[in-house]
Amino acid sequence: MSSTCKISLPVFVVASAITYIYFSTVFIFIDVWFGLTSSPGILNGIAFTAVAFMCVLNYVHAILTDPGRVPATFMPDIEDSRSPIHEIKRKGGDLRYCQKCAHYKPARAHHCRVCRRCVLRMDHHCIWINNCVGHANYKVFFIFVLYAVLGCIYSLILLMGSIYNDAEKDEQQSRGSFTNAYVISGLLLVPLSVALTVLLGWHIYLILQNKTTIEYHEGVRALYLAEKGGNVFTNFYDLGAYENLISVLGPSIFSWVCPTSKHIGSGIHFPTTFDRAAATSRGM
Repeated sequence: MSSTCKISLPVFVVASAITYIYFSTVFIFIDVWFGLTSSPGILNGIAFTAVAFMCVLNYVHAILTDPGRVPATFMPDIEDSRSPIHEIKRKGGDLRYCQKCAHYKPARAHHCRVCRRCVLRMDHHCIWINNCVGHANYKVFFIFVLYAVLGCIYSLILLMGSIYNDAEKDEQQSRGSFTNAYVISGLLLVPLSVALTVLLGWHIYLILQNKTTIEYHEGVRALYLAEKGGNVFTNFYDLGAYENLISVLGPSIFSWVCPTSKHIGSGIHFPTTFDRAAATSRGM
């Protein structure tokens, strides 16, 4: 994990939002709807706490985990059978070399202007974690978003149930005492649920296609140029939906929702369709 300070204003905002949503959900919504000491209240409290814990755990991992550094000794080897693909510059056709970092860049690596260094399999720089999302922390970032969506939707359901239950009561004092909390929570949870669900859907699409956000935008341009030249553009990293999924989340379904990343490899070499073709030809 990175040892540099990762606290920033956006990180503080996210931490504050998580804290507010957790305490308002457990001590207001669940308490008003079920009562914290009732069996449904205890079960919902435990369930929501578990979701919140996993959300925070993966968020912290995404912040502190180095997304992946290009080794100082890295040098592309065009004869290396493990790397049948070598990305080249758009102009000139030379191997990709970072002038700012003064070293060659492996396939799928990009220079981050905010972090001021090259990042392995860089997806994007995220201000909300004050870190790049790259090879080493992409999975925990994705799982954080997943738990954040679950937590927001769960809290929103409990909020609506609490409002409905509170509205049926005759005690005007009880109903009025939480009005501000209901309004603030609604204004926070509704846009968050929508935005995070869209973000989750976007990254599910990218994972199933074995692309990063950068590669998607580069692919759109490459597809246009290929069609313009009468050629066919192919994503050589696309091994099929399931293979793409386990390359990010891991081979075991039980590890898909946990912040483990022993399966991701070095970030220098990635399986391609060429590897599958070579394996098939050897097996014939």
